[in-house]
Order: sequence, then structure tokens, then C-alpha cells
Amino acid sequence: MSENRSVGVDHLERSIDWKQGLAIALGVPLLILPSLGYLPMYLSAAAILIWGLSVIQGFIQSTAYAEMATTFPKASGLPGFAQHVFRTENYQGKYDKSKLLGGFSAWSYWFAWTPVLAIFSILIGGYLHGLFPVLGETFTAYQLSLISGLLIFGGLFVVNWFGLKDGAKLGYILAAFSLIPLVILTVAPFATGHVEMSNIIGNWLPTDWAWDLHHILILFGIFGIAQWSACAWETAAIYGPEYKNPAKDVSKALFACGIICFFSFVLVQAAVIGVLGVDGVLAEPVSPLIPVAHAVFGEAGSMVTIIMLIAAMVLIIQTAYLGSSRAMHSMATEGNLPKSLGKLNRHGTPFVAMLVIGGFNLVLISMGNPAAIVAASAIGYTCANGISLFAYVKARKHPDFAALDRPFKAPKGWKNVAMAFGLFNLPLCLVGVVYLNSLEVGWTSTWVGFLVLALYVPIWLHSQNESRRSRKAGTPGPSDHDAADLTASSEGRAAH
Repeated sequence: MSENRSVGVDHLERSIDWKQGLAIALGVPLLILPSLGYLPMYLSAAAILIWGLSVIQGFIQSTAYAEMATTFPKASGLPGFAQHVFRTENYQGKYDKSKLLGGFSAWSYWFAWTPVLAIFSILIGGYLHGLFPVLGETFTAYQLSLISGLLIFGGLFVVNWFGLKDGAKLGYILAAFSLIPLVILTVAPFATGHVEMSNIIGNWLPTDWAWDLHHILILFGIFGIAQWSACAWETAAIYGPEYKNPAKDVSKALFACGIICFFSFVLVQAAVIGVLGVDGVLAEPVSPLIPVAHAVFGEAGSMVTIIMLIAAMVLIIQTAYLGSSRAMHSMATEGNLPKSLGKLNRHGTPFVAMLVIGGFNLVLISMGNPAAIVAASAIGYTCANGISLFAYVKARKHPDFAALDRPFKAPKGWKNVAMAFGLFNLPLCLVGVVYLNSLEVGWTSTWVGFLVLALYVPIWLHSQNESRRSRKAGTPGPSDHDAADLTASSEGRAAH
């Protein structure tokens, strides 16, 4: 098959450019919505600074990811990078522990993105329950969340059945209905004078803040929660195998989305605190943009805001649905999940993975608490980023990868920067998230997070046994074709 239309059992279709990849990833700025009231609860107005620093952290990490995406152009973002680097070629033993590590990173990344579907379905159900009294009389908030999830997951499954290109088109449409009004709602309070700088300057840190171990652990936890939202625009790199020209498209999509995220995260939090004050934000922690809209635009503005937020939530669900299904497909084609999860339809869509993800999130909706799901999901995200950054360091130092062609290359010495931020994620942010969870939502979300991550081990062992049976029967294993393609592509460009 040609490079531009590589579709088959194990191949995704090269059908999008950097602008379409950006359109899909534009849902990321909306990930701030569940945490707009959460960060100020611990850090008051300093939450604005945390968002800015977290997006800068995203730039540092994504610089490494952009290089990896062009070094291994057929690998699907963070899941594909880690799996390819942490793998022993021609391993003769029973279980390759390096392969287990790479697969665990991909599984952690999958668990970081997948619950976004449930989180925003719950929020949509809550908004609908409060917006339309007739619905509140007929259905509970949980029932509305479940119905919303069924309708949204089903609709997105149908749209994306026909390939990623159509998903990008949906991203353009939803971006127009959600991001543009979000920008207006963010800028308008500054333009109309509703932002009181005293609300920010006069409430920079809580009065009881101290630089002791307790508060430092909280700070690490806050960075872990914040990066779940503010660094997530690396999702633009996960579509590496589907860009027409990954050498150029990946870096363009990544850094364009990063610039948008920086201004969005900082200004949205500043506008909310500037209008409402810290106490006002804490009084409306789930949906503080609604009183902001009411203050600036009146009653009609509140209605428009809720409609806009619902459209925005569908956009981020679309982003998460696509990203997590590609992660699951990548794991299956590498032999780290059962091969049935890597099946594609004739349009190059991993439809089995999408069905499994939809069902899993319908179960998660039953938890009912978005904060608890975010807390569990953030555990997976810190693990994924930490291991992926360590994979970048290995790819720069190991003789098997050091000589490979890198169309986009990070600045000299970036492996040391990546190592530092890898250690920042693991163990510092991971320990901080666990500590913060114990203070805020109890131990349930922590145990759920670790349980889901631990489930990977028996699933992986089953997948390895499945691969061995396939090899004994003379049938190529699920990762054989992709491994050969990745190695041949890298070696060919290195020789060239």
C-alpha cells in the first residue's frame, strides 16, 4: 500500500494535515472546566500562575514528544513512543519486562484520557438538570448523565466510523460553537471593567499557607492535577501515523495548540477570579463561568454560556474518544493488548476499541463525582508522562536509536531536561496527587486509579500468551507487521 493511504489490519490512514490535527486537539483548553474551582480552593489566585507554569511544562515535554513523533513517524504518540523504545528486539524469553514497561506507559495514558468521556457526560447531565426544570422533574442528574453519555458516545462513534478526517471536520464545527464564545467570555470581563485586580492581587495565597511538607505535597499534587488539563495538548502528537507529513505536521499542530492553551488557561482563570473573587469561585466551584456570564451579559448570557459549555464538552469528549481509541489500537498492534482491540474498519477506524471505551465510560458515570474521576485519572497521566520522558532519554542515548534521523530535533541537552521533568512526574507529582486525593475525595479514587492500572498486568500476560500461540501456529502476531514497519522506516531514513 502507498504511504499516504496505508490502511489495513494494523495500519491507520494518513489523511490529515496539521490544521486538522490542531482542530481535534482544540478541545484541550476546555479541560480547565472541571478544575476552575478546584485549584483556587487550595491556592486562591495563585492558581493563575500554576496554569501558566503547567502549560510551560507542556511545552518542555512536548518538545521531546515532537522529536519522538518524527523519529518514529508510525508510532501513535506517547503510547507508541514508549512501547517502541522499551522493547527488546528479537526477545527469546517468555516475558519481556521492557515491553511490559512500555505497554504500562501506554495503558496509563489510555486511562488518563478515557475517563474524560465520563467526566464531561456527568457535567452535561448536571447542566441540563439545572437548565431545564422539566427535565429535572422527569429525570435525576445521574439519569441525564447516562442518557447524555449514550447519545454522545453513539453519535461520535457514527461520525468517526468514516475515519479521522471526518472527526476533524466535527472538531472545526464544535470549535466555532464553543471556543469562540469561550474567548469572548474570557476577554469581555476585562474589556467591560468587570475584572477587579484587587480580587487577584489581594488574594494571591490563602492566609494559612506555609512552606511546610504538608503544603509542598499539596503543591506537587496541584501540579499533577493541573497538568492533566494544561499539558494534555500533547494529544496532537498521538495522530502521528495519520498525518500526511508527520515530520512537519506534528510540531506545527503541537506548538500551535500550546500557544492557544497558554492564553486560554491563564486568562480564563484570571477572568473568573477577577470577576467573582476567590470566595465567589468557591461558592460556585463546578460552573463558575455561569455567574461570570450573568455578571457581564445578564440573564441571556447565562443561557448562552450553558449552551456553549455543552458544545465545548462534546468537543473535549470527541478529543478524548479519538485519543484513547488510538492508544488502545497502538497497544493491540504492539502485542500489549489482545489483538481483537486493534481491529480497524475499512475506513481505518479502530471501532472495537471505541466500543470498549464507550462501555467502560458508561460504567464510570455511575461514580457520579467528576472530581473523583479526575483524581483517579491524574494518577495514570503522571505515570504516562514520566515513563514517556524516560523513553525519550533512552532514545537519545541508546545506540539502537541514537543515529536515527530526526526531522525535528529538540535543543542540545534536552535529554537532561526531559530526565528532570520525568522525575518531577515520577515520583513527585504522583506522590502529591495521592496525598491530595486523600485530603479531598478520600482514598476511593486512589484505589480505583491503582486498580485500573494494576489490571494491565493480567491483561498483558494474556496478550503475550496469545502472541506466542499465534507464532507457534505460524500466524504473524499482532505486533509483527508494525514492528517491522517502524524499524524499517527508522533504519531506512537513518541510512538515507
